[in-house]
Amino acid sequence: MSRSPERQPTNAAATPQPARMLALATAGFMLCFWAWALLAPLGPTLRDELDLTSFQQSLVVAVPVIVGSLGRIPVGALTDRIGARRMFPIVAALTILPVLYLGHLADSLAEVLAGGFFLGLGGTTFAIGVPFVNAWYPPERRGLALGIFGIGTGGTALSSFTTVQLADAFARSFPFDLVAGLLAGYALAARLLLRDRPGRAVGAGSLLARTRATLRMPATLQLAFLYAMSFGGFVAFSVYLPTYLTTAYDLGRSDAALRTAGFVVMAVAMRPVGGWLSDRIHPVPVLVATYAMICALALVAALEAALVPVGTLAFLGTAAGLGAGSGAVFALVARLVPPERVGAVTGVVGAAGGLGGFFPPLVMGVVKSITDDYTWGFVLLAITSAGAGALTATVVRRRAHATAQA
Repeated sequence: MSRSPERQPTNAAATPQPARMLALATAGFMLCFWAWALLAPLGPTLRDELDLTSFQQSLVVAVPVIVGSLGRIPVGALTDRIGARRMFPIVAALTILPVLYLGHLADSLAEVLAGGFFLGLGGTTFAIGVPFVNAWYPPERRGLALGIFGIGTGGTALSSFTTVQLADAFARSFPFDLVAGLLAGYALAARLLLRDRPGRAVGAGSLLARTRATLRMPATLQLAFLYAMSFGGFVAFSVYLPTYLTTAYDLGRSDAALRTAGFVVMAVAMRPVGGWLSDRIHPVPVLVATYAMICALALVAALEAALVPVGTLAFLGTAAGLGAGSGAVFALVARLVPPERVGAVTGVVGAAGGLGGFFPPLVMGVVKSITDDYTWGFVLLAITSAGAGALTATVVRRRAHATAQA
């Protein structure tokens, strides 16, 4: 596939600095992800207030995640067309409505589900920021820039750490009011300060036509699988690790939550490292190395060795691999995908990453139910990671080489 030549940002004084654009995009991404994750920490509270079953509680948490993941596909394609300068403030402002509705008006399961559906809009901002940042940075610096932007995924951790505490300290609606106010401030700031890169590549054709064309690109499906492995693995561990630690190692809930927080922080911190390494060498060897590391550490975890130090090192090493791999995947997107399609491809790849986090916990639960042991769940993780590494080392490597020569 041939690629159109890119026009790089100028250095004129009138042109906004890429670092400022990156900071604004990362802040908006983190705030929207904070909003997107507001319901999950309140799951037990909502269960008691609304007398929910375990399935209903899971549904309340899952709806915004599913909508936010799938919504990235049209939002990414739309960003290619009209630009992030419009999309960021629009999405931030619209997310305020379900946040306030959930904080003040929703008092039944149906109303919470309806609010959660529209809350999913906040999760689509990933597909806005990636093409925006990609356009502002030259190819040799995109990996690090996109990795820094990926720190915005820490908004979910911010929600986990603060939502229940703020609700208990002030009022149940307070975390929703706080996030709504921050979103309003950001929407205004984004409208005034964000600028799309002058001369950015603009996607042609209708939204549906561009989405179909994106799904037909072989690189899209390959990148989607790689991101489902790396970021999906991160999401899965973030969700299921507390359950695993309390069941397999008899830890208390607070201890398990603290260790999971350490896992999340490690993965988020390693994302820009993966992007930086991709800039220095190439995303392909970075991904091969991270998938090999995850494969090896999954086999170590399958042995259920002593949590200290072997188990802890295995999980933290897995977090580092998943975080670095997530950063490297989008450094690879920047190399394989024409600029005018980065948003559309990001939407599909981002959706795969979000949805990829749902299947491993289900598999682990089934494995535990059938075998009364987690071993085969980790073995399956090792096999999947090995498959991702093999795909990267062969098919993806050849595609990257051919694209570089085109």
